[in-house]
Amino acid sequence: MVSVLAVLHIIVCAFLILLIMIQDPKGGSSGLFSGGSNSIIGSSGSADFLTTLTRYTGIVFGLLCVALTIVTKPATSGVFSKVPAPTAIEQKADVTPVTPGEAATAPAPANVAPAPAQAPAPAPKQTN
Repeated sequence: MVSVLAVLHIIVCAFLILLIMIQDPKGGSSGLFSGGSNSIIGSSGSADFLTTLTRYTGIVFGLLCVALTIVTKPATSGVFSKVPAPTAIEQKADVTPVTPGEAATAPAPANVAPAPAQAPAPAPKQTN
């Protein structure tokens, strides 16, 4: 299904490029608002066959983009849909139950690094 949509998408893309390339330019100048009645707001008359065909080919191209996105998305695409696998450190951790009386004397696990010491706060600058 994906390969059929991808091939169809490439064909529509090439056809759309061809349609755009063979059309006559609407305005003689290169600026966006420099063409009097040929500007965005001005009337351009009725659309000819190539313009209409280009419009519908562009719509089909956009629909194929959406269809390919829907077909190729994974079944579970949410951030919270998968629980991450435990890391190597979590798998090696020796977890033994500790009673409240033993909590103060229980040694730290060997694979856990000690917390770094906090740096002293910088002295305030003196202004003269």
